Amino acid sequence: MHIMKILMVCLGNICRSPLAEGIMRHKLMNNQIDASVESCGFESFHVGDKADRRAAQVAAENGVDLSGHRARTFKVSFFDEFDRIYVMDNKNFSDVASKARNSEDLKKVDYIMNMVYPGTNMAVPDPYYGGQDGFRKTWNMLDAATEKIVDEIKGLKK
Repeated sequence: MHIMKILMVCLGNICRSPLAEGIMRHKLMNNQIDASVESCGFESFHVGDKADRRAAQVAAENGVDLSGHRARTFKVSFFDEFDRIYVMDNKNFSDVASKARNSEDLKKVDYIMNMVYPGTNMAVPDPYYGGQDGFRKTWNMLDAATEKIVDEIKGLKK
């Protein structure tokens, strides 16, 4: 039996994608769904770094632990490893698409907010340069999107 593998992608892999990964992992566990989730970015500046302290704080406020997170960059091999690749914005989409080897790779890639607002390619704003409110807004957006992903996976398992 194949376990679904999901990849969350943002720019630095310290704010949005670790939050998306943490929320998704929490929901998979709570719903006893046999799937896995990881995250990565495209900016090598943060490789090996922990999640942004503000992201970790918002996650902790919501019962999600990001302490084990370490930033890493996207690899072409991820197209083979993951079933779904969710991006946070247009730049992330073009970065991932630029690495796609063929249309099969590209089929795996979508904007995470399309789960809530299909076909809109709505971005999850990068909260890095803002305050804690930005991280809470990001949390709320990703919480809604991951809920839809969980619902879809449950539907597939029936």
